[in-house]
Amino acid sequence: MKSLLLGIAVSVIALAGLAVAGTMDQEEAMMDREKTMTAKAIFAGGCFWCMEADFEKLDGVIDVVSGFTGGTLKNPTYNGNHAGHYEAVEVTYDPAKVSYRQLLDHYWVNIDPFDDGGQFCDRGHSYLAAIFVANEAERKSAEASKRAVIEMFPGEKVVTPILDTSTFYPIKGEESYHQDFYKKSPVRYKLYRWNCGRDQRLKEIWGDKASH
Repeated sequence: MKSLLLGIAVSVIALAGLAVAGTMDQEEAMMDREKTMTAKAIFAGGCFWCMEADFEKLDGVIDVVSGFTGGTLKNPTYNGNHAGHYEAVEVTYDPAKVSYRQLLDHYWVNIDPFDDGGQFCDRGHSYLAAIFVANEAERKSAEASKRAVIEMFPGEKVVTPILDTSTFYPIKGEESYHQDFYKKSPVRYKLYRWNCGRDQRLKEIWGDKASH
């Protein structure tokens, strides 16, 4: 009888172990599927507060993170040294809901593509607009979208460059208040955006296409 009970106990433990392992395998498989169902894209368009807010309202966008990219300096910071870097956002999105080309179309109507000195009231290299591409497919899409903008404004010079993706450094630590700033400090954000002339200039360029 003891042997029988021991055998049953061992079997139960073994089955429980298999069940746990099976659950873990299912969770890992689900995480892998979620990763394959999402993609990332990087854009610079002046103040990352504004770019983050503009992209997060787009259906199919899962998350937007503010940070720096495009430079050679490692671990740039907002209050410290970020020379050579662009203020940028990393957009995580679901390609089944929004395509990379749609992200590009949304990007263009949220920047001034003719400004070679910054964006709106913000001047200097870190505020320049740029599209960062991770592969040839993204480059082709970005170039096609840029051609469309050039054709839309034959009398203007579109200066926004298409650059290879480099390391993206998210704003973090003591400076993490920059993430979702438009949600954390909505009044200050709206005052900044208006006083900077961003929406006024976007309306001037894009008319009703301006997404604000």
